[in-house]
Amino acid sequence: MSTHTFIVNGESVTVDVDDKERMLWVLRDVLGIRGPKYGCGINVCKACTSHINGKAFNPCAVPVGDLEPTDEVTTIEGLPDTVGKDLHPMQEAWLEHDVAQCGYCQPGQIMAAVAKVNQARAEGREIDDALLDEIRNVCRCGTYFRIRQAIRSGAENM
Repeated sequence: MSTHTFIVNGESVTVDVDDKERMLWVLRDVLGIRGPKYGCGINVCKACTSHINGKAFNPCAVPVGDLEPTDEVTTIEGLPDTVGKDLHPMQEAWLEHDVAQCGYCQPGQIMAAVAKVNQARAEGREIDDALLDEIRNVCRCGTYFRIRQAIRSGAENM
């Protein structure tokens, strides 16, 4: 076991786990943060998408040993704090467009959408179909049309 310190949702945390333990299990099992979901465990479905230093990452594929003490992990639980509101504009858009059916993939979908919109803005890109096609999160219920509507709507308010 090794001691690892990093920041999660604005708070410094220290965990004592093996260097190879995947961040998803550190978040869920050690820290009790349940927003990032386990879907595939091999970086394909993206149900666990969260942010590290403001960029989308999949905790199921990242060993805790790869994190530095200054790394900032944000999960869906900490997303509203990034804008100082009860809900992030993307979460509000999800509600407005009645996106969720089963809801399992929604935390990862929202986190991927926020990261992609932020990346697009930093690069001076439009929020268009080509950009939305880059978001590869799997939704087994198939609510992709509403997801795309919500991303466009949420982007307007970010």
